[in-house]
Amino acid sequence: MRKKFLKKVLAGALTAVMAFSLTACGGAGSSDGGSSGGSSDGKTITVGFSQVGAESDWRTANTKFIQQEVDYIVLAPVTESGWDTVLQEAKNAEIPVIIVDRMVDVKDDSLYTAWVGSDFELEGKKAAEYLKQYAKAKSIDTPKIVDIQGTIGASAQIGRTKGLEDATKAEGWNLLEKTTGEFTQAKGQEVMESFLKKYKKDMDVVYCENDNEAFGAIDAIESAGYKVGADGDMLVFSFDSTKTGLQAVKDGKITLDTECNPLHGPRVEKIIQQLQNGETPEKKAYVDEEIFAHDDTVKSVTVDGKTYDVTVVTDDVMSKRMY
Repeated sequence: MRKKFLKKVLAGALTAVMAFSLTACGGAGSSDGGSSGGSSDGKTITVGFSQVGAESDWRTANTKFIQQEVDYIVLAPVTESGWDTVLQEAKNAEIPVIIVDRMVDVKDDSLYTAWVGSDFELEGKKAAEYLKQYAKAKSIDTPKIVDIQGTIGASAQIGRTKGLEDATKAEGWNLLEKTTGEFTQAKGQEVMESFLKKYKKDMDVVYCENDNEAFGAIDAIESAGYKVGADGDMLVFSFDSTKTGLQAVKDGKITLDTECNPLHGPRVEKIIQQLQNGETPEKKAYVDEEIFAHDDTVKSVTVDGKTYDVTVVTDDVMSKRMY
Protein backbone atom coordinates (compact mmCIF):
# COMPACT_ATOMS: atom_id res chain seq x y z
CA MET A 1 0.00 0.00 0.00
CA ARG A 2 2.88 2.35 0.80
CA LYS A 3 4.47 1.85 -2.62
CA LYS A 4 1.15 2.53 -4.32
CA PHE A 5 0.68 5.68 -2.24
CA LEU A 6 4.21 6.89 -2.96
CA LYS A 7 3.75 6.47 -6.71
CA LYS A 8 0.63 8.60 -6.52
CA VAL A 9 2.51 11.28 -4.60
CA LEU A 10 5.35 11.23 -7.11
CA ALA A 11 2.88 11.68 -9.95
CA GLY A 12 1.11 14.69 -8.54
CA ALA A 13 1.07 16.39 -5.18
CA LEU A 14 4.74 16.73 -4.20
CA THR A 15 7.24 18.88 -6.05
CA ALA A 16 10.22 16.56 -5.73
CA VAL A 17 10.32 13.31 -3.80
CA MET A 18 13.59 11.54 -3.10
CA ALA A 19 14.72 9.36 -0.22
CA PHE A 20 17.47 9.17 2.31
CA SER A 21 18.31 6.66 5.02
CA LEU A 22 18.57 7.64 8.68
CA THR A 23 20.24 5.69 11.43
CA ALA A 24 17.48 4.49 13.73
CA CYS A 25 19.29 3.78 17.00
CA GLY A 26 22.41 5.57 18.17
CA GLY A 27 23.99 6.23 14.76
CA ALA A 28 25.25 9.67 13.79
CA GLY A 29 23.16 11.22 11.02
CA SER A 30 24.72 13.99 8.94
CA SER A 31 23.52 17.58 9.43
CA ASP A 32 22.22 17.81 5.88
CA GLY A 33 19.81 14.96 6.43
CA GLY A 34 21.48 11.89 4.92
CA SER A 35 23.21 8.86 6.45
CA SER A 36 22.80 5.12 6.17
CA GLY A 37 21.88 2.98 9.09
CA GLY A 38 19.35 0.65 10.56
CA SER A 39 17.20 -0.22 13.52
CA SER A 40 18.23 -2.45 16.40
CA ASP A 41 16.83 -5.45 14.53
CA GLY A 42 19.02 -4.72 11.51
CA LYS A 43 16.22 -3.30 9.32
CA THR A 44 17.19 -0.23 7.31
CA ILE A 45 14.85 2.73 7.79
CA THR A 46 14.27 4.75 4.62
CA VAL A 47 12.67 8.17 4.46
CA GLY A 48 10.97 9.77 1.46
CA PHE A 49 11.84 13.47 1.47
CA SER A 50 9.67 16.00 -0.38
CA GLN A 51 11.62 19.17 -1.06
CA VAL A 52 10.12 22.39 -2.35
CA GLY A 53 12.98 23.00 -4.78
CA ALA A 54 16.28 24.87 -4.85
CA GLU A 55 15.00 28.44 -4.98
CA SER A 56 17.59 29.63 -2.47
CA ASP A 57 20.91 28.82 -0.82
CA TRP A 58 18.99 28.04 2.36
CA ARG A 59 17.00 25.32 0.63
CA THR A 60 20.09 23.86 -1.04
CA ALA A 61 21.67 23.51 2.39
CA ASN A 62 18.52 21.76 3.63
CA THR A 63 18.55 19.07 0.92
CA LYS A 64 20.57 15.95 0.00
CA PHE A 65 18.86 13.13 -1.87
CA ILE A 66 19.35 9.40 -2.56
CA GLN A 67 16.46 7.59 -4.30
CA GLN A 68 15.00 4.65 -2.35
CA GLU A 69 11.70 3.30 -1.06
CA VAL A 70 10.25 4.87 2.10
CA ASP A 71 9.09 4.05 5.62
CA TYR A 72 8.53 7.68 6.59
CA ILE A 73 7.79 10.87 4.66
CA VAL A 74 9.49 14.16 5.49
CA LEU A 75 7.72 17.11 3.89
CA ALA A 76 9.10 20.65 3.37
CA PRO A 77 6.08 22.46 1.87
CA VAL A 78 6.33 25.61 -0.25
CA THR A 79 3.05 27.06 1.11
CA GLU A 80 0.88 26.26 4.09
CA SER A 81 -2.38 25.32 2.37
CA GLY A 82 -3.54 22.47 0.13
CA TRP A 83 -2.17 19.48 2.03
CA ASP A 84 -5.24 17.89 3.65
CA THR A 85 -5.89 15.30 0.95
CA VAL A 86 -2.36 14.02 0.45
CA LEU A 87 -1.67 13.92 4.19
CA GLN A 88 -4.90 11.99 4.74
CA GLU A 89 -3.73 9.42 2.19
CA ALA A 90 -0.41 9.14 3.99
CA LYS A 91 -2.21 8.62 7.27
CA ASN A 92 -4.46 5.98 5.68
CA ALA A 93 -1.33 4.23 4.41
CA GLU A 94 0.11 4.36 7.94
CA ILE A 95 3.13 6.36 6.80
CA PRO A 96 4.16 8.86 9.49
CA VAL A 97 4.71 12.36 8.06
CA ILE A 98 7.20 14.78 9.61
CA ILE A 99 6.91 18.41 8.51
CA VAL A 100 10.11 20.48 8.39
CA ASP A 101 10.75 24.20 7.88
CA ARG A 102 7.41 25.67 6.75
CA MET A 103 4.17 24.73 8.49
CA VAL A 104 1.03 23.27 6.90
CA ASP A 105 -2.47 24.62 7.53
CA VAL A 106 -4.73 21.56 7.88
CA LYS A 107 -8.11 21.04 9.53
CA ASP A 108 -6.84 18.01 11.47
CA ASP A 109 -3.31 18.21 12.87
CA SER A 110 -3.29 14.46 13.43
CA LEU A 111 -2.58 14.22 9.68
CA TYR A 112 1.09 14.80 10.45
CA THR A 113 3.16 13.26 13.20
CA ALA A 114 5.46 16.12 14.13
CA TRP A 115 6.81 19.45 12.91
CA VAL A 116 10.30 20.90 13.37
CA GLY A 117 11.40 24.30 12.13
CA SER A 118 11.73 27.99 12.79
CA ASP A 119 9.53 30.50 14.58
CA PHE A 120 9.24 32.83 11.59
CA GLU A 121 7.19 35.46 13.37
CA LEU A 122 9.80 35.58 16.12
CA GLU A 123 12.44 36.11 13.43
CA GLY A 124 10.45 39.07 12.13
CA LYS A 125 10.04 40.46 15.65
CA LYS A 126 13.79 40.20 16.26
CA ALA A 127 14.57 42.11 13.06
CA ALA A 128 11.96 44.76 13.87
CA GLU A 129 13.26 45.26 17.40
CA TYR A 130 16.79 45.58 16.03
CA LEU A 131 15.57 48.26 13.60
CA LYS A 132 13.84 50.10 16.45
CA GLN A 133 17.04 50.25 18.47
CA TYR A 134 19.25 50.97 15.45
CA ALA A 135 17.03 53.82 14.29
CA LYS A 136 17.14 55.36 17.74
CA ALA A 137 20.94 55.06 17.92
CA LYS A 138 21.35 56.64 14.46
CA SER A 139 18.64 59.29 14.95
CA ILE A 140 16.40 57.96 12.18
CA ASP A 141 13.06 59.35 13.37
CA THR A 142 10.61 57.62 11.00
CA PRO A 143 12.27 54.87 8.95
CA LYS A 144 11.00 54.55 5.39
CA ILE A 145 10.86 50.85 4.56
CA VAL A 146 10.23 48.63 1.54
CA ASP A 147 9.55 44.93 2.06
CA ILE A 148 10.65 42.35 -0.52
CA GLN A 149 8.44 39.53 0.70
CA GLY A 150 9.00 35.82 0.29
CA THR A 151 6.69 33.44 -1.55
CA ILE A 152 3.19 34.56 -0.55
CA GLY A 153 1.53 32.00 1.70
CA ALA A 154 4.78 30.41 2.88
CA SER A 155 5.18 30.25 6.64
CA ALA A 156 8.43 32.22 6.44
CA GLN A 157 6.75 35.01 4.46
CA ILE A 158 3.74 35.13 6.77
CA GLY A 159 5.82 35.34 9.95
CA ARG A 160 8.50 37.73 8.72
CA THR A 161 5.97 40.07 7.12
CA LYS A 162 3.83 40.08 10.27
CA GLY A 163 6.82 40.89 12.47
CA LEU A 164 7.56 43.97 10.37
CA GLU A 165 3.95 45.09 9.96
CA ASP A 166 3.17 44.85 13.67
CA ALA A 167 6.24 46.95 14.51
CA THR A 168 5.40 49.45 11.77
CA LYS A 169 1.97 50.04 13.29
CA ALA A 170 3.31 50.20 16.84
CA GLU A 171 6.21 52.55 16.04
CA GLY A 172 4.61 54.68 13.34
CA TRP A 173 7.15 53.73 10.69
CA ASN A 174 6.49 54.35 7.00
CA LEU A 175 6.13 51.07 5.11
CA LEU A 176 6.26 52.41 1.57
CA GLU A 177 5.46 49.18 -0.24
CA LYS A 178 5.64 45.39 -0.06
CA THR A 179 5.95 43.03 -3.02
CA THR A 180 6.93 39.38 -3.26
CA GLY A 181 10.42 38.52 -4.45
CA GLU A 182 9.52 34.80 -4.33
CA PHE A 183 12.64 34.05 -2.25
CA THR A 184 14.86 34.25 -5.38
CA GLN A 185 17.74 36.50 -6.31
CA ALA A 186 16.43 37.29 -9.79
CA LYS A 187 12.98 38.31 -8.53
CA GLY A 188 14.48 40.22 -5.63
CA GLN A 189 16.54 42.26 -8.08
CA GLU A 190 13.51 42.85 -10.30
CA VAL A 191 11.39 44.07 -7.37
CA MET A 192 14.18 46.34 -6.12
CA GLU A 193 14.62 47.86 -9.56
CA SER A 194 10.91 48.72 -9.49
CA PHE A 195 11.22 50.28 -6.03
CA LEU A 196 14.19 52.37 -7.15
CA LYS A 197 12.29 53.72 -10.14
CA LYS A 198 9.45 54.75 -7.85
CA TYR A 199 11.28 55.97 -4.74
CA LYS A 200 14.86 56.66 -5.97
CA LYS A 201 17.04 56.59 -2.84
CA ASP A 202 14.23 57.78 -0.55
CA MET A 203 14.31 54.52 1.41
CA ASP A 204 16.01 53.91 4.73
CA VAL A 205 15.60 50.13 4.94
CA VAL A 206 15.17 47.37 2.36
CA TYR A 207 13.67 44.48 4.33
CA CYS A 208 14.40 41.31 2.36
CA GLU A 209 12.77 38.11 3.58
CA ASN A 210 15.74 35.90 2.68
CA ASP A 211 19.39 36.17 1.65
CA ASN A 212 18.87 35.53 -2.04
CA GLU A 213 16.39 38.39 -2.31
CA ALA A 214 18.94 40.57 -0.49
CA PHE A 215 21.65 39.68 -3.02
CA GLY A 216 19.34 40.67 -5.86
CA ALA A 217 18.34 43.89 -4.11
CA ILE A 218 21.98 44.84 -3.53
CA ASP A 219 22.79 44.20 -7.20
CA ALA A 220 19.92 46.50 -8.20
CA ILE A 221 20.90 49.22 -5.75
CA GLU A 222 24.55 49.24 -6.77
CA SER A 223 23.72 49.07 -10.48
CA ALA A 224 21.59 52.20 -10.00
CA GLY A 225 24.59 54.01 -8.57
CA TYR A 226 23.57 53.92 -4.92
CA LYS A 227 25.41 52.49 -1.92
CA VAL A 228 24.21 50.10 0.76
CA GLY A 229 25.33 50.00 4.37
CA ALA A 230 25.64 52.24 7.41
CA ASP A 231 27.49 54.95 5.48
CA GLY A 232 25.45 54.49 2.29
CA ASP A 233 22.06 55.44 0.93
CA MET A 234 20.02 52.62 2.49
CA LEU A 235 20.27 49.62 4.80
CA VAL A 236 19.56 46.05 3.75
CA PHE A 237 18.04 43.64 6.27
CA SER A 238 17.87 39.93 5.51
CA PHE A 239 16.95 36.50 6.88
CA ASP A 240 18.55 33.02 6.74
CA SER A 241 22.19 33.80 7.61
CA THR A 242 23.71 31.49 5.00
CA LYS A 243 27.49 31.65 4.77
CA THR A 244 27.22 33.84 1.66
CA GLY A 245 24.76 36.07 3.48
CA LEU A 246 27.07 36.44 6.46
CA GLN A 247 29.94 37.36 4.17
CA ALA A 248 27.76 40.21 2.89
CA VAL A 249 27.15 41.19 6.53
CA LYS A 250 30.87 41.16 7.25
CA ASP A 251 31.45 43.30 4.15
CA GLY A 252 28.85 45.81 5.33
CA LYS A 253 26.40 45.25 2.50
CA ILE A 254 23.80 43.56 4.72
CA THR A 255 23.31 45.38 8.04
CA LEU A 256 21.34 42.65 9.82
CA ASP A 257 20.81 38.97 9.00
CA THR A 258 18.41 37.01 11.22
CA GLU A 259 19.15 33.30 11.22
CA CYS A 260 16.88 30.57 9.90
CA ASN A 261 18.65 27.31 10.71
CA PRO A 262 18.27 24.77 7.84
CA LEU A 263 20.13 21.85 9.39
CA HIS A 264 17.13 19.74 10.35
CA GLY A 265 18.59 16.29 9.63
CA PRO A 266 19.61 15.43 13.22
CA ARG A 267 16.29 16.73 14.54
CA VAL A 268 14.33 14.58 12.09
CA GLU A 269 16.50 11.60 12.96
CA LYS A 270 15.73 12.08 16.65
CA ILE A 271 11.99 12.11 15.93
CA ILE A 272 12.26 8.91 13.88
CA GLN A 273 14.30 7.26 16.63
CA GLN A 274 11.55 8.14 19.10
CA LEU A 275 8.87 6.69 16.82
CA GLN A 276 10.91 3.52 16.31
CA ASN A 277 11.14 3.17 20.08
CA GLY A 278 7.38 3.57 20.47
CA GLU A 279 7.72 7.03 22.00
CA THR A 280 5.64 10.11 21.18
CA PRO A 281 7.71 13.06 19.95
CA GLU A 282 6.78 16.69 20.58
CA LYS A 283 4.11 17.84 18.11
CA LYS A 284 5.97 21.08 17.36
CA ALA A 285 9.61 21.88 18.05
CA TYR A 286 11.24 25.23 17.32
CA VAL A 287 14.95 25.41 16.58
CA ASP A 288 17.32 27.88 18.27
CA GLU A 289 18.49 30.71 16.01
CA GLU A 290 20.88 33.67 16.20
CA ILE A 291 21.04 37.28 15.00
CA PHE A 292 24.03 38.58 13.03
CA ALA A 293 25.01 42.21 12.38
CA HIS A 294 27.78 44.19 10.71
CA ASP A 295 28.66 46.16 13.83
CA ASP A 296 27.84 46.49 17.53
CA THR A 297 25.41 49.41 17.28
CA VAL A 298 22.79 47.11 18.83
CA LYS A 299 24.19 44.53 21.23
CA SER A 300 20.99 42.62 22.03
CA VAL A 301 17.25 42.64 21.43
CA THR A 302 14.46 41.68 23.79
CA VAL A 303 11.34 40.11 22.31
CA ASP A 304 8.40 38.76 24.34
CA GLY A 305 10.44 39.01 27.53
CA LYS A 306 13.45 37.07 26.23
CA THR A 307 16.81 38.66 25.35
CA TYR A 308 18.81 37.59 22.31
CA ASP A 309 22.44 38.62 21.80
CA VAL A 310 23.45 40.13 18.47
CA THR A 311 26.62 38.59 17.02
CA VAL A 312 28.96 40.81 15.03
CA VAL A 313 30.24 38.86 12.01
CA THR A 314 34.03 38.39 12.15
CA ASP A 315 36.50 36.09 10.44
CA ASP A 316 36.14 33.71 13.38
CA VAL A 317 32.35 33.59 12.97
CA MET A 318 32.76 32.91 9.25
CA SER A 319 35.26 30.10 9.84
CA LYS A 320 32.75 28.23 11.98
CA ARG A 321 29.78 28.57 9.59
CA MET A 322 28.58 25.21 8.22
CA TYR A 323 26.26 26.35 5.44
